[in-house]
Amino acid sequence: MANSKLKEKTAKGIFWGGLGNGLQQILSLCFGIFLARTLNAKDYGMIGMLTIFTAIAGVLLDGGFAAALINKQDAKQEDYNAVFWFNVVMGISIYIILFFCAPFIAGFYHTPALVPLSRFIFLGFVFGCTGTVHGAILTKKLMVKQKSLIHVTAIFISGVASVVMVFNGFGYWGLAVQSVGYVLITVFLQWIISPWRPTFQFSKAPLKQMLPFSFKIAITNIFNQLNQNIISTLLGKFYTPQQVGYFTQGNKWEQMGGNFVNSMVSGVAQPVMATVSDDIERQRNIFRKMLRFTAFISFPAMFILALVSKEIIIITITAKWMPSIIILQMLCLWGALAPINGLYSNLIISRGNSKVYMWNTISLGVLQVLAMIFSASHGINCMIIVFIIINTLWIGVWNIFAWRAIRMRFIYVLKDICPFFFITLIAVLPAYLITMKMTNLFLSVAIKVIVSVSVYLIIMKCSGSVIYKESREFLLSRIHKKK
Repeated sequence: MANSKLKEKTAKGIFWGGLGNGLQQILSLCFGIFLARTLNAKDYGMIGMLTIFTAIAGVLLDGGFAAALINKQDAKQEDYNAVFWFNVVMGISIYIILFFCAPFIAGFYHTPALVPLSRFIFLGFVFGCTGTVHGAILTKKLMVKQKSLIHVTAIFISGVASVVMVFNGFGYWGLAVQSVGYVLITVFLQWIISPWRPTFQFSKAPLKQMLPFSFKIAITNIFNQLNQNIISTLLGKFYTPQQVGYFTQGNKWEQMGGNFVNSMVSGVAQPVMATVSDDIERQRNIFRKMLRFTAFISFPAMFILALVSKEIIIITITAKWMPSIIILQMLCLWGALAPINGLYSNLIISRGNSKVYMWNTISLGVLQVLAMIFSASHGINCMIIVFIIINTLWIGVWNIFAWRAIRMRFIYVLKDICPFFFITLIAVLPAYLITMKMTNLFLSVAIKVIVSVSVYLIIMKCSGSVIYKESREFLLSRIHKKK
């Protein structure tokens, strides 16, 4: 009975995560098209150069306590209260520090205009610090539907605000308002929907209890952000804002596709696997099923995005962004595998092995930073290729720890994901060959998507794929339930 309830919760979480993120990506796409057609690469580069600072500061703001709350099965009011007030103090402190560091950041990039821009964008920490606990509670309770509604609403309102500002000639400030506005609206709605409220009773004891776990998560997440943003940081240092802008645009499109898959799985992976952490065999079975589902969605989504990248970029944001096409195509290769790395991370965290998670990520981060620095002189394409190779090979390192935790053999991983990889290649090949000499961009993208998806689903059905069958049955049941 408990097993069926957990399965139902997981399925609903994945469904609402996918549906909600799909709506988010559509809204982001609509606003992004207008903004990219109006703004230039330098405007995006200005925001892109600050990404690593906002990302790392955001990790420091959370301190890893959100993950600790999600992973703690007997969390009480005093635990939530302690984390809330810790976040408030950290958020205000971080903003004050970054406020006075703004001139040094601008000096690092030799761009004085970053001083007022960074001080405004960093306001997101002041707003965000009050919503970390509420977000953790929504995740812990698998309230994926509510979280999806929050993010869709926040994207819409902040997107409208950014469009209005750009339309009135404010340039990259419109992007800054979109960033800060999204955080503010998200936190506001989390307070409305979440049943929890803080009190003025504060105790350090819960923080001390969670600190060994949360500290390792925080350090790990810092290196995660460093890993993800090292390319844009080095580009901002050694190249022009325009080149940062081209990378930012290509990376943004890849993330729209990658986030669709990540949101479906990451929102339920850690809480579900933490629920069964005392049963290794059951946890291994859940991990493998999530692995197959991730590959089932991720490979076709990212490979098809790479296939239609030229048409999508030119049709939506015009040919002025053509340098972003090759960047997007290369990043899609890693985007297909990135959710698998995320699953490993959630598995390790659910086992309480935050120390393993920390040192593994730090090792990857150090290796990647050194590799990026040495490859920077060879151009952005070389940096991206090195990035993809290192992160792909690191999946094998993650599996060493998965073996120690739940006896997960790497051969099982290959058996779970390789069929989807090869079937996806088979599906996109005829679409590519058919459209090789086609000049009509609209017709080309339509044929590529229709042929690729059709061939992929036909092979899935004919091969008797269990994941395909279960996904189809669940979607049909949801449709009939709506009726």
